Amino acid sequence: MKMDSARRFTSVHQSLTFSRRMMLLGGAQVAVGGLLIGRMGWLSVAQNEKYQLLSESNRVQLIPVPPRRGWIIDRKGKPIAINRSSFRVDIIPQQLEKDRDVVPELARLLALAEDDVDRVRRELSESRGFQPVQVAENVTYDQYAAVTVRLPELPGVQATRGFSRYYPDGPAVAHLVGYVGTANAKEYEAEDKNPLLIIPGFKIGKQGLEKTLEPHLRGTPGGQRVEVTARGKLVKELDPKPDRSGQTVQLTIDQGLQQYAARRMGDQSGALVAMDVATGDMLAFVSMPAFDPNSFSEGIGRTEWKMLSEDDHIPLLNKVAQGLYPSGSTIKPAMALAFLKQGVDPKRRVHCAGGYQIGNRYFRCDAVHGSMDMRSAVERSCNTYFWATGLITDPGQTTEMVQYLGYGQEFDLPIPTQRYGTMPNPKWLRKKYDREWQGYDSANTSIGQGYVLVNPMQLAVMPARLAAGKLLQPRLLMAGDRKPPPALDVDPEHLAFVRDAMSAVVNEHGTAVGSKLPLDGVLMAGKTGTAQVFRLGERGHQSNWALRDHALFIAFAPADKPRYAIGCIIEHGGFGASTAAPVVRDSMTYLFDQQKALQALAPLEEQWGGTLAERNARRMAAIKAAATSVPPTA
Repeated sequence: MKMDSARRFTSVHQSLTFSRRMMLLGGAQVAVGGLLIGRMGWLSVAQNEKYQLLSESNRVQLIPVPPRRGWIIDRKGKPIAINRSSFRVDIIPQQLEKDRDVVPELARLLALAEDDVDRVRRELSESRGFQPVQVAENVTYDQYAAVTVRLPELPGVQATRGFSRYYPDGPAVAHLVGYVGTANAKEYEAEDKNPLLIIPGFKIGKQGLEKTLEPHLRGTPGGQRVEVTARGKLVKELDPKPDRSGQTVQLTIDQGLQQYAARRMGDQSGALVAMDVATGDMLAFVSMPAFDPNSFSEGIGRTEWKMLSEDDHIPLLNKVAQGLYPSGSTIKPAMALAFLKQGVDPKRRVHCAGGYQIGNRYFRCDAVHGSMDMRSAVERSCNTYFWATGLITDPGQTTEMVQYLGYGQEFDLPIPTQRYGTMPNPKWLRKKYDREWQGYDSANTSIGQGYVLVNPMQLAVMPARLAAGKLLQPRLLMAGDRKPPPALDVDPEHLAFVRDAMSAVVNEHGTAVGSKLPLDGVLMAGKTGTAQVFRLGERGHQSNWALRDHALFIAFAPADKPRYAIGCIIEHGGFGASTAAPVVRDSMTYLFDQQKALQALAPLEEQWGGTLAERNARRMAAIKAAATSVPPTA
């Protein structure tokens, strides 16, 4: 291979420098490719092409290009989690100069809160060589420009334009979708040091659907080949490899209902789940109060974290999937079905004088109901009837029916953690506590107290199964196989009886007559529940919030031809009829008449101080004000 002497020398020099395969030491001679290289002699390399390739690989770098994250949309295509253009500023620790502190200048240019300054300094001190430190993301264009023009004076600072995750409904969807965040060292190691995870601004799912659907939402990275100098300075960009965006995931959720139910909760603590009784599709998955996932995705400050962590309404807990509560009297329709299956005559009467004696304990009912049959006992929620009937039936068979209808069950859903509670029975009690089932166990279980614990998903599944007459399974994803659910293994006449009794709860003389639907020709069937949190002598309804009973309500509508089912709990809400039932009534109204539901919500939000978005904006402003201090000038 012939070339002029200058080109030969340059080519070999590059090979020696970039491949780092050999060295020239003083006057020594080094063998290269079988030829002898002298200190002053002409250089000739037999394997010149090989070393040119090695040289090329050292001067050309492949920079991974992160893909855009796939959207999450509702059943009608409305956005729940999307991407939007953003600007960000990072610090590359390896490129910092020891005698130049860039943090004060960035704090001034970006108006950083004291919390953020402390975080940046902490992360810089703990940084590993592979990972940039985020200074701020979603900065304004003016701030981005102010940093960009000063980059020559700010070694180690990087200002980039990209895309960030955005949740239009904020807290209303927080516990459903979760949030994204920068990968930590453990996650980086778990993916065999995937270089994609250390690109500034790249986020992975940290909680909720964002985490469980990560393989579908992430997409495939591309790559940008760039030519750089030995010092890493960009010379030119070469041909790119395009990235592929993540998949769009469609949920069964109705975004409008999700937002409405979250707003209708007001400042109360609780959860609501709505289902389509024809398919099992979950239409709403609401846990309130909640955090703002946009704030978490950007990197939450210590002040906000402290406020959320210390809030007694526990906004960090996904109450739908992880909250466990006594079911209270919402268990009674299932108990009635179990009694009927065991041959109890629905016309059998029990006299309620205000309570019932079991052994040496007197169980007190909520009222003196007089003579009760099964229908009136469901309608007016008479505990005495269920205590007395529970004692003459098989506890194993009654609890088996309750679990069959959903209480105590775990469901196959794409959520990270699910607590499914307890539906006690004699076998379980023997194994758990090494004792035999007693009469008071039957009494407690028959009214949803004692060891009974359910989550809000189960509160929706039970009325959905009763309404449909099918063994519905709750679903969150529109994709996937849709097999017709089997019919419930119950007598259709028994099922019709229970539905009729639940209709009487709302539409005749029952405990939820104040929550009739404001709709012509549409009746709602339901069952209230009031679950004790403390013993009767320690309970309260008006004073200490934490001592009040939980309020529950389950329902389906229309009562004659069911389409929707809802389960709701308001923590420490007192009576189910006074707090949980109105929330369900208005949310059910939304499914049939959105305008009428919004008209009912308007005066309530005026009383609460604005919409959920407005109240959240004020809260975030207060947090920012508490965390912000005047940063030192450079």
